[in-house]
Amino acid sequence: MLTVLRRWSLLSGILDLPPVPRLLVLTQLAFNIGFYLVLPFLAGHLGGDLGLTGAVIGLVLGVRTFSQQGLFVLGGALADRFGPRPLVLTGCAIRIAGFVTLAFAGGLPTVLLGVVLTGVAAALFSPAVESALAAEGGRSEAAGGVPRTRLFAMFAVAGEIGAVTGPVLGTLLLYAGFRATCLAAAVVFTLILLMHARLLPESPPDRAVEPLGAGVRRVLSGRRFLLFAAAYSASLVAYNQLYLALPAELRRSGVEGALGWLFALVSVQVVAGQMPVTERARRLGPRTAMTAGFTLIAAAFGVAATGPALGLRGTAALIPAAGLVVLLTAGHMLVKPLAGDVAARLAGERHLGAHLGALATAGGVAVLVTSPVVGRLLEWRPVAAWALLAVLALAAAGAMWRVTRP
Repeated sequence: MLTVLRRWSLLSGILDLPPVPRLLVLTQLAFNIGFYLVLPFLAGHLGGDLGLTGAVIGLVLGVRTFSQQGLFVLGGALADRFGPRPLVLTGCAIRIAGFVTLAFAGGLPTVLLGVVLTGVAAALFSPAVESALAAEGGRSEAAGGVPRTRLFAMFAVAGEIGAVTGPVLGTLLLYAGFRATCLAAAVVFTLILLMHARLLPESPPDRAVEPLGAGVRRVLSGRRFLLFAAAYSASLVAYNQLYLALPAELRRSGVEGALGWLFALVSVQVVAGQMPVTERARRLGPRTAMTAGFTLIAAAFGVAATGPALGLRGTAALIPAAGLVVLLTAGHMLVKPLAGDVAARLAGERHLGAHLGALATAGGVAVLVTSPVVGRLLEWRPVAAWALLAVLALAAAGAMWRVTRP
């Protein structure tokens, strides 16, 4: 009990941060509450209400992820050039438009427009916030303050508190229909926009005197960083399965109603364990921790494959589903906070927006390529889908062992 209380007490450290890092961490909390009102239920709406096939649903989710992650490098370069504030405000406005479009979408074209708008919005505000946090963390660590990996862990914890709050509220709002859920998310982002217009300070751009493409050119010239980004892209592919493969498996086994509870399990696991896991990962070092993280992710997909392999249905199917969630989340908890720090160091602490954006862009491309394939396999050969995902995670583990060597 005392251990649990100590872990939760670490969350109070967020309130003890300096003003700018505290605002950036709490911004992630607000973003995720609005975002997760809708995303966990999008695949069910597309398949159940609109009657789209698994391959088309995979394509929609892939387009959404690519329009977000795939454009992060551009959003990061813009943040380096103009500073985070204008990117955050513009991104919030575009996301409002995206959720309103999804609320009234009656077919594939308008669904695609809605998911692209929501994705482009995040491509603007997310790298702006993350690059600002990386810069603040670097300065704090150099001055003997809070380490950057710890700031990113707090960022993850705040995000997961939002991620558990969003699905719970979304589950309640779904009784009024998917449209009501989307409109509620639009209202949340309207409040976020107004709050940040008032509270987010102006900050000087990272490289105002350099051309906009300077950061992108620096990214493309860093061979070791590009290899790291390619390997790390498997992390986003894996995490995306919480929104693609997990709902499909729950539908197959007739326990679709458990989705919200499994998302709650993810969030409780991260909120309770992210800080101590990050401290342990720092002691292990990036090479060991990130290799172990991707190995856990591969094991998660192996466990998930037992459901369709054994033909489990009903309550019995929840055992491999819960195993998937726990192991996948544990691997992600090891990998994600270290990734931002490793990327910043490989970038030489310069053009952080462009480098962190490129890290996300690599993941977006990987998700766009793999999602339609995984979606089709989930319909035809579910075991093959999980096996493919496990192989990708194992390949990433091997690549991380080489790329993150001292």
